[in-house]
Amino acid sequence: MSTREERIRQEKARRRRKRQIRLRIRQIVAIALAVLIVIAAITMVVLLVRLIIPNKKENVQPAATEVPASSTEEESGSLQLYEGSGNNASGNEKDSTTEESEDGEEADVLAPQETDTSSVKKSGSGTGTITISAAGDCTLGVDENADESTNFAAMYEEQGYAGYFFENVKSVFEEDDLTIVNLEGTLTTATEREDKTFAFKGDPSYVEILTEGSVEAVNLANNHSHDYGTQSYEDTISNVEAAGITSFGYDRTAIQEVNGVKAGLVGIYELADGIDCKDDLLTNIKKVQSEGADIVIVSFHWGTEKEYTPNDVQKELAHAAVDAGADLVLGHHPHVLEGIEEYNGKNIVYSLGNFCFGGNKNPSDKNTMIFQQTFTVKDGQVTQDNVTNIIPCTISSTSDYNDYQPTIAEGDKKQEIEELITQYSSEL
Repeated sequence: MSTREERIRQEKARRRRKRQIRLRIRQIVAIALAVLIVIAAITMVVLLVRLIIPNKKENVQPAATEVPASSTEEESGSLQLYEGSGNNASGNEKDSTTEESEDGEEADVLAPQETDTSSVKKSGSGTGTITISAAGDCTLGVDENADESTNFAAMYEEQGYAGYFFENVKSVFEEDDLTIVNLEGTLTTATEREDKTFAFKGDPSYVEILTEGSVEAVNLANNHSHDYGTQSYEDTISNVEAAGITSFGYDRTAIQEVNGVKAGLVGIYELADGIDCKDDLLTNIKKVQSEGADIVIVSFHWGTEKEYTPNDVQKELAHAAVDAGADLVLGHHPHVLEGIEEYNGKNIVYSLGNFCFGGNKNPSDKNTMIFQQTFTVKDGQVTQDNVTNIIPCTISSTSDYNDYQPTIAEGDKKQEIEELITQYSSEL
């Protein structure tokens, strides 16, 4: 082969390689462009979904949960008084010489301290409407020294059915989405009684009083949850949980999901540690927030017995709870009603008083209430159209003694309780 032919052959081979390289480059470019087009299309779809879906949600109103009141004003924090009728509980209260005195587990009132008011971010994402009913101290049992002819157990035996006790308020609790009470006492067969003035114990079957009364959740952080030792506390947890009732308190928090809304439940016992329980408070609020709570409800066992005005520790803890993200603060232990404060748009019910209270056969102050609040939540955020409802009640259907049957107040008695709540609230 001549030199000229060899050069021609090499030139053809070089041109062929160049064509192959150009072809591969075009193929790579085409693939890259296709990938970019796909990515751009996906990005556009995602953006469109984000723009379109929220607008659709705005046009869907969550199903409203009816609050049993004659009229409601849908403004955040507006307090509405219950206008419904119930069994007549009017009449003058009869003073008793058998007033209850608790076991002395009181907290010293300390000087207020600054609360961390840094912004709180919730991890909840629920959308829906939920109505909460809250009531105070429920002692479903007796102290061993109580009069066996008139105590709670005697009334249970006389009536013969668990539904008797909440019969006059059941219609309210059935209509809500979540009823919360402070279960102050034990449901146990344990026999090792703590060395204290009053120790309350009820038969485990008494849990049916709660289920028959449409109660869904109980706070156990109080000064009677261990009246028969740790065993009685654990028995109480087991018995209420087995009946389908959520229990919470101390380091045990709970998430209750209703109507697409997750309610975080926190129970704090203040009497032993005073203001020092704030660390537990903040820890437990953060815990339920991290678990996806859309609303946070804190239930405090605090204050001073028979005091109608909250002390400085109560106020500081309540404000700290709201600052940390609580949407509703509930209080109990004083055995009487205290006022309601609106703080940073959230309600603080300092004391709900007694409710179904087996701890005293005839307390002189039988006033109580059911506090209701309806929360509307969208994408984990509470909106501003919540309704608050106060239902005046008495702890007994008669004013002469305690028949352990809380009853919706009517007439003059209803007006008296409304005026007292207004007075206590105005003094805060």
